[in-house]
Amino acid sequence: MDIEIDRDRCIGAGQCALTAPGVFTQDDDGFSALLPEAAGGRGPLVREAARACPVAAIAVTGA
Repeated sequence: MDIEIDRDRCIGAGQCALTAPGVFTQDDDGFSALLPEAAGGRGPLVREAARACPVAAIAVTGA
């Protein structure tokens, strides 16, 4: 599973971090970022976090 965050589109709503806190966080500026320890297994909440993003800044591809 590959996760991409469009940092130009992200508005810092934080829905991703609320939905999948083991995968997403917010950086010092409040924008979405992947947690380094989240590499690899991520589970079904990642796709839900992408759907929850109000500006569709998260793309999830692969299994």
